[in-house]
Amino acid sequence: MFARWGFVLALALASCGQSGGDEAAAQQPRAAPGQAKAVFAGGCFWCTEADFEKVPGVVSAVSGYTGGTLANPSYKKVSAGGTGHYEAVLVTYDPRRVSYAALVRHFFRTVDPTDAGGQFCDRGDSYRTAVFVGTPAERKLAEAEKAAADRQLGGRVVTPIVAAGRFYPAEDYHQDYYKKNPVRYRYYRWRCGRDARLEQVWGKK
Repeated sequence: MFARWGFVLALALASCGQSGGDEAAAQQPRAAPGQAKAVFAGGCFWCTEADFEKVPGVVSAVSGYTGGTLANPSYKKVSAGGTGHYEAVLVTYDPRRVSYAALVRHFFRTVDPTDAGGQFCDRGDSYRTAVFVGTPAERKLAEAEKAAADRQLGGRVVTPIVAAGRFYPAEDYHQDYYKKNPVRYRYYRWRCGRDARLEQVWGKK
């Protein structure tokens, strides 16, 4: 009995997005004067958000959904498939402290860009990687960083550079998940093999 419940708990803890309900989406922040925004999809948005909020010059990172056709998506609908949405993160940053190119470079090194079917233990279209660009200048910089990553990884990068569309913030319980639920977050990240796989792909930091 206890072994079975331990197994069930492990499964629950090892999957991105297994808590909370269909709550109202968090308020989308506006970029203040002198700030800029960037959008990245890197698999489970809990991890992508945490990875970007550690970068000096990043003001905030908001988990959400983008890239699909369904208006006002929820986690339940996106994870069920068929919406076209990615789990993504909206990054607000200070360009005087960190460049867009540096953010793209950081993104590539926090994902497995050779995996077209998801990221780490999370599989399916909503967990694919992508860089969403809003201007020709962003596209040029993103393509340059992708090319550099592709050279380093032997031409195996499959992450697309795509035009940015509307970003929908995810439910409140997803925001700052790594801060609100540190033990569960660390267990999920370890159990999903994220950092172990990143070391295999990119080498030790």
